[in-house]
Amino acid sequence: MTYRLRLPGPTTVPERVRNAMAQPVVNHRGPEFSAIVKEIETGLQNIMGTANPVLLFAASGTGVMEASLANTLGPGDKALFIANGQFADRFAAIAEGLGLQANLLDVPWGDAVDPKALSARLAEADYQAVIAIHNESSTGAVADLEAIGAIVRDTPALLIVDSVSGLGGIEMQQDRWGIDILVSASQKALMCPPGLGLVSVSEKAWKIIDVNAPRTRFYWDFRTARDNAVDGQTAFTPAVSLGFALCEALRMIDEEGLPNVLARHARLAAALQAGGTALGLPVFTRSPIRSNTVTVLQMPDGHDSGTIVRHLYEQYGTVIAGARNKLQGTVVRFGTMGYIDEADILLDLMYLERTLDALGLPVTPGAALAAAQESLRGS
Repeated sequence: MTYRLRLPGPTTVPERVRNAMAQPVVNHRGPEFSAIVKEIETGLQNIMGTANPVLLFAASGTGVMEASLANTLGPGDKALFIANGQFADRFAAIAEGLGLQANLLDVPWGDAVDPKALSARLAEADYQAVIAIHNESSTGAVADLEAIGAIVRDTPALLIVDSVSGLGGIEMQQDRWGIDILVSASQKALMCPPGLGLVSVSEKAWKIIDVNAPRTRFYWDFRTARDNAVDGQTAFTPAVSLGFALCEALRMIDEEGLPNVLARHARLAAALQAGGTALGLPVFTRSPIRSNTVTVLQMPDGHDSGTIVRHLYEQYGTVIAGARNKLQGTVVRFGTMGYIDEADILLDLMYLERTLDALGLPVTPGAALAAAQESLRGS
């Protein structure tokens, strides 16, 4: 049985990227790896939509989430978290662990924040930062960062954004949208194994970071990382093999063309959502902007999504996700990011239809594939 990794991350790693990672390890302070770091920066700047330096850390996405707070806020500082899913909650938990004041702007899961509600909250108190999740992979909701950035830009607060599951699959315009700190990671739409954290910082944020205020940072110190990045270096020992992998993945994105990559993600996500709906599993997401990198389908009442997850794995070697939060048992989640094509989506739906039928849920044979193919023809 073929093992199919169809999670919302980590995702399938292309053979080209795996081969690049298998190269002999080189001197991480030598010219060979310095050239790789500089090429990575150029490729990421294009995808991020920024002219800022890009900082690399040997870390998970959660690591650079913590780093973004450790560099900009100190004990007692207040941050406002747009809380509409699991990863906003995680970001707020990180803040509390650092001794910060984590204030929540609660939004129903699956929805997007109302810009008027955000403006009202910012008028009520002085916040040092506003934190948003670009692509909330627990719900499939995408934040309107352009609208959020327009509100935060003219305040003293920094706009910090987690795009771990969005970058490379959903449009990002950091500079144009006024995002001050953008964090991401290697293992999702960027088609690499886990292990690299990515950060881009605005001039507005650097003015805060460069102040010698009491802050908990050493490994995470963006100042040290910036000073080393000038020479194509990282502050501490980098994940050299993952650097080779990311460099090759960025070359693949450049060869396909970023607009084509983004359009492919949108086309495939729409097809999977159409197919899931035809099977009686409607899209959970209510946000005006739906994710192109993760499809979240809602279970009929009385049915546990865990049975679908297990059956797909045990019978078809297809690994998807349920939920490990308050949505547990109610949704299934497919990754529609990275190294995928139409055949992956159609196979997902064929196996999903068979699974629902085997579990006794009513399905119309062929309806999912027909809906997906109609969506693909129209895109």
